[in-house]
Amino acid sequence: MHIHILGICGTFMGSLAVLAKALGHRVTGSDANVYPPMSTQLQAQGIELMQGYEPAHLEPVPDLVVIGNALSRGNPAVEHVLNKGLPYVSGPQWLADHVLQGRWVLAVAGTHGKTTTSSMLAWILEHAGMSPGFLIGGVPQNFGISARLGDTPFFVVEADEYDSAFFDKRSKFVHYRPRTAILNNLEFDHADIFPDLAAIERQFHHLVRTVPGEGLIVHPAGDEALQRVVRMGCWTPVQTTGAGGRWHARLLAEDGSRFEVGFDGQPQGVVEWALSGQHNVANALAALAAARHVGVVPAQGVAALGAFLSVKRRMERFAEVNGVTLYDDFAHHPTAIATTLDGLRKRIGDAPLIAIIEPRSNSMKLGAHRDGLPESVKLADQVFWYAPPNLGWDLHATSARCSVPSQVCDSLEAIVEQVRAQATPGTQVVIMSNGGFGGLHGRLAAALGG
Repeated sequence: MHIHILGICGTFMGSLAVLAKALGHRVTGSDANVYPPMSTQLQAQGIELMQGYEPAHLEPVPDLVVIGNALSRGNPAVEHVLNKGLPYVSGPQWLADHVLQGRWVLAVAGTHGKTTTSSMLAWILEHAGMSPGFLIGGVPQNFGISARLGDTPFFVVEADEYDSAFFDKRSKFVHYRPRTAILNNLEFDHADIFPDLAAIERQFHHLVRTVPGEGLIVHPAGDEALQRVVRMGCWTPVQTTGAGGRWHARLLAEDGSRFEVGFDGQPQGVVEWALSGQHNVANALAALAAARHVGVVPAQGVAALGAFLSVKRRMERFAEVNGVTLYDDFAHHPTAIATTLDGLRKRIGDAPLIAIIEPRSNSMKLGAHRDGLPESVKLADQVFWYAPPNLGWDLHATSARCSVPSQVCDSLEAIVEQVRAQATPGTQVVIMSNGGFGGLHGRLAAALGG
């Protein structure tokens, strides 16, 4: 079968393409933004990519068109599909019908940490010899690919609350029917489709309704929004994590790089790994709980985490140039920015820390998170904000409220020049964006080396 995917370079749709290819289909795709790491991964899989959404991309006519949720009515390719009566489906529906049927699905949902926690969970199962399939919205460095079918019943899926398609406004995760579900945390996000936190909580409860009575739900004990979700009705055993939970951690290093895992008050082993931040300690507890549900004893899980290499674009150290260390990070929500900077600050001590942030997500562009941004960067020594041309609010006013030196730049060249002028040996530079940031990473590394 020839499957054409519209929006193929999105993290979810790109992973879907890999699975479709593994099932033996011919896979092609179109996208407006073709950039690494997804474009590189797809090309390595022999998947043909086309720039833009020309109707001509749908000639010869594919057997099925999978439409990503970034596309809406008015898109030339979408209009062509509808006018010609071509068969089409949403990505989550295709995944449920062709990959997840009959499998033990382990789903990881939540506002933050889905990609990292899914990667941890898949790696724990892999390390235990369980060879899971997975679909993750990023590239776990232990696997080097964002998705695989796997040849056992187990399948780990990053379960996003974003909508499924322009014709299906349900959250993606309602399609997946997990037996094991992690609810990592819950805050307001996706302001382009959800009016408030209560609307997201309702979607999370739709997910809770699909988990069988013989399944398991894992969530942090102290998350009030998730407590409200569970109180709406829960028919599944629950295990809690964190302070007051059945799964808990005792930090042995302030930056979270070493900690002891406990379950029901009993120590289960010590994790010593390359990651930092209490958010990653919390992610680890959830992954260990879910893995135990499918038969991985905690000691095995702890050993696996010691060999966990994180995910591309999650505090990924991509260069060190003349003593300046550069990191690439996906953070695009004030909580994620704050926890990422906290983990790095605890690791580097008093070393100079520069944060470069692009408010690129739909919620950011709508200004939903602007009030939380000044506080989120307080652990940096210097912040540079990049104002994309379609930003609908005053970034300069937000920058002015920061308690640390903060500056808005209207070009990538200005950012490069400022960082080059300020960075000295020992400086740590974190670039935060959920997009390609115009190739800033490579340009900055080259400038620092020049």
